[in-house]
Amino acid sequence: MALGRKDASNAEMLKGTLDMMVLRTLVTGDAHGHTIAKVIERGSEDVLEVEQGSLYPALHRLEDRGWVSSYWGTSENNRKAKFYKLTAAGRKQLVRETDRWRQMARAIALVMGEKTLIAEEDV
Repeated sequence: MALGRKDASNAEMLKGTLDMMVLRTLVTGDAHGHTIAKVIERGSEDVLEVEQGSLYPALHRLEDRGWVSSYWGTSENNRKAKFYKLTAAGRKQLVRETDRWRQMARAIALVMGEKTLIAEEDV
């Protein structure tokens, strides 16, 4: 994942979150790579830019781990496209990743003195 036109210094911190975001995107249904990238970009209010050079290796990695499966279908512009589907194992992994991410975000907020964020999460 890259932040190309955005703040590239954030790319290092976001490493490792792409898999979680891809899994989260697939909760709503099967999708091909372009759609996955656009959903992540729109969902981040265009702060994140998902590049093909990061997305497709992540999709292959998730497929190798059994967290997504794929099949060939036709895209909305009538082109052959590979679609990705979240597996039951992928749903379980998403729960684990989300819990870990929330724990890390809370820990960072504590260190940074973000009392408001922590108070909201604890409610």
